[in-house]
Parts: sequence; structure tokens; C-alpha cells
Amino acid sequence: MPVKKILVIDDSPTERFFLSELLGKKGYTVLTAENGGEGIAKAREELPDLLIVDVVMPGLNGYQATRILTRDEKTKHIPVILCTTKGQETDKIWGMRQGAIDYLVKPVNTEHLLQRIAEIS
Repeated sequence: MPVKKILVIDDSPTERFFLSELLGKKGYTVLTAENGGEGIAKAREELPDLLIVDVVMPGLNGYQATRILTRDEKTKHIPVILCTTKGQETDKIWGMRQGAIDYLVKPVNTEHLLQRIAEIS
């Protein structure tokens, strides 16, 4: 299924704006959420084609949100890319164990992100 609708879950207004602009200019419909709880609710309601999730957020962090979403019958088919400042190998391994299909470290390499999205489509 081609990726058309992407939900960005990030507590940083700057990151949400940056990713929304980047992805919007490439023709994607972009939805945003400010934290893990809001992101889970929006993912269940909107059923996007892809989730881009920050790790460090207040309340439910990105690992917790990813784990919930990838185990939920309604959302487990939606691929998750974690996009975070946490760049240790152990962070990446933990993120992938939660169900993410990729783990990108900020500042994100936009070409790599766009290529990864194209590969999912």
C-alpha cells in the first residue's frame, strides 16, 4: 500500500513543523500529535499509512507509544519509524524491539528519510 498519510508524533513544535513542511512538499498528507497519548488516539482514529515517532516526550515516550501501537489490532499494520536524538546503539536496539521498522537519529537526514518512506510504499 503506498504511503499517502503520515502521522508525526513529536513534542517539539519545530520538529513537527519541519517534518510537516518536508513531507507536505513531497505530496504526503501530514497529521501531527504533540505526545504519545495524543498520537495513539490519532493513529487509531485516522489510521495513517506511516508513523514517525520521537522517543523523548512527556507522558508516554516514543518507545511506549510504539509498543502500544504495534501490538494493537487496529494499528499493528502501520509501520513506525522512530526519529530521535537518542543515538546510542542500545537505544536503537530497544526501539526496534518495540516494533519500529527503522530508527533515525536527529538531525534527520532528509534524503534517507524520504528514501525509507519510498521503500515502504
